[in-house]
Formats: sequence, C-alpha cells, structure tokens
Amino acid sequence: MYVAMKSGDKIKTNILRTLLSALKEKQIEKKEDIIEDEYLSIIKRLVKQLKESADAYQKAGRLELYKKEISELDILKEYLPEILSEEKTLELVKKVISQISANSLSDMGKVMSLIMQESNGKVDGMIANRLVKELLQ
Repeated sequence: MYVAMKSGDKIKTNILRTLLSALKEKQIEKKEDIIEDEYLSIIKRLVKQLKESADAYQKAGRLELYKKEISELDILKEYLPEILSEEKTLELVKKVISQISANSLSDMGKVMSLIMQESNGKVDGMIANRLVKELLQ
C-alpha cells in the first residue's frame, strides 16, 4: 500500500485501504489474528461487491465509475488464489456428481457443497453452479 501511495496510484491506494480496513475490522471482531481462509473470504466478498457495483454502473451508463470499479477489481484479484479453468471445474463437477450418485436438481446443494470443499475456494461458484445445473438436468 505504501508503494502505491508513494507512486501516486490513488485507485490502488484506495482499494488496499478498503481491504486493510475490512481485515482489521474482522480481526477486532474475532479478538485474535485471522487465518488465511478468513482473509480469502474477505477479499472474495469485496470482489463480489465490486462486480455488482460495476454492473450497476455499466447499466446506468456511468462509464467512469464502471472503469474505476473494474480497475479496483483487477487489483484485488491479484490477492486471490488462481481460479480453476472451466475445463478443470467441469472435471471436478463430474467427479463429485459420480461420487455421490447425484441424478437430479434436488441434489444440487450437496454437489455444490462438496465442490467448494474439495476445491478450497479455487472454483468460481457461478461457473460451477451453471455446470452442475447442465449436468443434472
């Protein structure tokens, strides 16, 4: 963050301050140090918020705010683990479906739960959700 401040990168400085604030807030709430899983969940929450606001700005025609949100989103993505490709996600989905013998959409909750556990957060939930729906229909 300090490098970004010294270089005059206001967007990076702002989003890193937001991240640092969220991390400290969680640490104060827990009254102990946060673990890596909590750290990643905080970043994922911020990424999701930025995606939603970027979509809203784009629909409203506010392109300068949309571009700002997208650049902040790109900065935060650097701090997330590598997301599995759609092909690898499909392999994992097929494996989990065969593991629990899922055969209808009513099993979707079980399948998604196992996918997220096995991937350790490296799967894009929206992609996994879409693939599970396609395979279980």
